Amino acid sequence: MADVRARIEAILRRRFLPARLEVKDDSARHAGHPGAAGGGGHFDILIVSAEFEGKPLLDRHRLVHEALEDLIGREIHALGLRTAAPSE
Repeated sequence: MADVRARIEAILRRRFLPARLEVKDDSARHAGHPGAAGGGGHFDILIVSAEFEGKPLLDRHRLVHEALEDLIGREIHALGLRTAAPSE
């Protein structure tokens, strides 16, 4: 899943120019989980971007999901998100 993590990072860096980005592959903790059987990984993301300034949490999460839409449901089974603006 290291290549998927790297792809997630590349997409988010290109789309959001984050001040901070952490992508953690948590797939190993979910081995045997029915969703993991399809090959999709579990990832936790912390992203701080000016793009989120003044936007409510739901809009921030929507933006991240849109950026990763080609991976969700295939390479990504579950996604934990923490989003923030630099002023927070």
